[in-house]
Amino acid sequence: MPHLLGSERYIFDFDEPSGGGRELLGGKGAGLAEMTQMGVPVPAGFTITTDACRAYMSNGKTLTGALDVEIDAHLRALEEKTGKRFGDPDDPLLVSVRSGAAISMPGMMDTILNLGLNDEAAEGLARQTGNPRFARDSYRRLIQMYGEVVEGIPAHRFEDALAESKRKKRVRHDTDLDESDLSTLIDRYKAIFLQETARDFPQDAREQLTRAVRAVFDSWDAPRAQVYRRTYGIADDLGTAVNVVQMVFGNKGDESGTGVAFTRDPSTGEQGLYGEFLANAQGEDVVAGIRTPEPLANMEQRLPGAFTQLLETMRRLERHYRDMQDIEFTVEDNDLYLLQTRSAKRTAAASVKAAVDMVDEGLITRKEAIARIDPAQLDQLLHPMLDPTVKWDVAAKGLNASPGAASGQIVLDADTAERRGKAGESVILVRWETTPDDIHGLIQAAGVLTAHGGMTSHAAVVARGMGKPCVAGCEALSIDEEARTITLAGQTLNEGDTLTIDGGTGSVIVGKVPLVPPQVNDDLETISAARSTCSWRRTVCRSCRT
Repeated sequence: MPHLLGSERYIFDFDEPSGGGRELLGGKGAGLAEMTQMGVPVPAGFTITTDACRAYMSNGKTLTGALDVEIDAHLRALEEKTGKRFGDPDDPLLVSVRSGAAISMPGMMDTILNLGLNDEAAEGLARQTGNPRFARDSYRRLIQMYGEVVEGIPAHRFEDALAESKRKKRVRHDTDLDESDLSTLIDRYKAIFLQETARDFPQDAREQLTRAVRAVFDSWDAPRAQVYRRTYGIADDLGTAVNVVQMVFGNKGDESGTGVAFTRDPSTGEQGLYGEFLANAQGEDVVAGIRTPEPLANMEQRLPGAFTQLLETMRRLERHYRDMQDIEFTVEDNDLYLLQTRSAKRTAAASVKAAVDMVDEGLITRKEAIARIDPAQLDQLLHPMLDPTVKWDVAAKGLNASPGAASGQIVLDADTAERRGKAGESVILVRWETTPDDIHGLIQAAGVLTAHGGMTSHAAVVARGMGKPCVAGCEALSIDEEARTITLAGQTLNEGDTLTIDGGTGSVIVGKVPLVPPQVNDDLETISAARSTCSWRRTVCRSCRT
C-alpha cells in the first residue's frame, strides 16, 4: 500500500480498500476494485481518484509534485505484481489509461491503450512474444490514440493513412495488414505526429503517462462531456478518476479478442445471451464501431473455455450487484480478463421488464423495483412504432440496435442535426459510425443510422440511453460526404431526402411511413399497479409474503 505518510492520498491500488466508493474512485475504478476483491479475473492496476482531478483543476490544471511521487510509488508496486518494468526496452510493462466518472458517461471522456511503448520497446515486445505483427499493431494504435487524445491531432489524419494502407494492400480490415504493412504505417503515423506537433513521438514512457493522465483529467471539461452532463443533469464539479491498468491484449491473434456483454438485453430486458465479440482486436474497436463485431454466441466456438468462464462471471456479477450489468472483457491467449462492469444503460421497456423479473427471481424487493423506474424515462414507452396496417418496402437491413421507429430527413453531420433538430425538424443522423463528438447531434436527431458498428457501439449505447431508435452496422449503406449523398442497396438519396428506420427490426425504408403509438405491455401495467397497490403480477410475490 504505497503512499506518502502525513499527506492526503490520491491513489489506491485495485486490491486495497479505499473507503470512498464510486464518488472517490469513479464507477470504473470502484468496479475494478470490487471485482478484484471478489476474485474475478481483473488486470492489476491503480486508480487516481476524483479528489486528484479536482485538485488538478483547482491548481490551474497542473499535476503537483506530490502526485507525481505517488504515481511513481504505485508504478513500482504494479511492476512488482506483474514482474515487468515500465519503460523496459526488452519486456515492457504496458498500461491503459482510462477515465471513470462517478456517474457513467459512456464514451464522453478519453482512453489511451498500449502506453509505454516506444521504438525500442516495440522491438523488445516483438522478441519477447515471438509475435512481431502484434507488437507493431499495438505500437501504431498507441501513436494514433496518444496523438488524438494528448496532442489533439485530427483523427482523420491517422484514419486516412490506415485506409490508404488497406487500399494499397486491397484488403478490408486492419487485421489483414501484415508485419511489414504495419511497420510502414508506424513510420507514416510518426510523420503525421511530427507534422502536427513539430515534435517526435515521445520515447520516454513516464512522460507518456504524465501527459496521458493530464489529458484524461482535461477531458472532463471537453465540450462533448459538458453537453452530456447538461443533458442528464450531472454536476460539473464531480471530476473523473483515472485508472492505470496493466494491458491485456485482445489483438494477439485468433485465440484472443475483446467484447461487451450484458447480463440481460438492454433493449427489452429479457434474459439471454446478449453482447458482441471481436476476435483479434482491442476494446476500442468494438465501442468505436471500427469493425462490426460478431454476436457473443459465436465466441463459444472460437474460445470455448473463456466463453464458459465469462457466462459464470456474468451470473456472479448480476447476483452481486443485483442489477443488469454492462461488462467489458478481453481474452488474451484464451485467458479471460474483465475490464469494467457497470449498471447497464437500457431502454425504459428494458428497465420495467428487468425490474419485474428481478422481483420474481428474488434478487430485489418490490420497493426497490419501483424505485429503479425513473418516471421521466417511462415517456420512452410512448414513442411511436411503424403502422402495421401500412405496406412498405425495406430498402436495407442493419442491426436492431435501439428499439422504436422514426421518420425524418437525412442529415450527414452532427452540427446539421443539432441545428435542424432545434428548429423543430425531424432528422435522421446518418454516419459511417458515430463518435463521442457527435453527442450534440444525437440529442437532437429523431433516430440514428450507421454503416459500421454493432449492438454495443457508441451510437447504439447512447441511443438506447436516450430512448431513440438506432439501426447500426447497415452494410448496404455507403456515404459520400463530399457529394452529400448516401446509397442504400444501390439507390442514391440526397441529404434532405426522407428515411424511416425501425430500431426494433433493423429495417431502413426510403420515404415516410406512418407511425402509431405502441401498446402498453403487461410489465408497464404491473409497475403502474405496484405504485398504487400492493399487487405484483396479480399474484403475491415473494417480497410481499410476510
